[in-house]
Amino acid sequence: MGSRRRDDVGGSPGAVDRVPLRDAAEGAPGRSRDGAHITRPERAIPVRAWITSRQSGEQLVDGEATAWTDAQVHVRYVDSHGREGFVWLWAGAVTRR
Repeated sequence: MGSRRRDDVGGSPGAVDRVPLRDAAEGAPGRSRDGAHITRPERAIPVRAWITSRQSGEQLVDGEATAWTDAQVHVRYVDSHGREGFVWLWAGAVTRR
């Protein structure tokens, strides 16, 4: 996997690797969003979220909410290895920072 230039969560620019699929966070079921109204804000909202991945286990990560439904939140996060990931999580796993 290569790197690309992108703003880190927190606003400072830098090279960020993507979370490899083998260690991606486990997301909430996509079918549970079928027909749900998805809100997409103009600016992402800083959040802290619990994620679970096969290799790294459970982690509390800083991220940004980029969209949400009544029950789920789409989060852009940086894991404990400094890699960027995206995942839909149940709303109870996400809090505002």
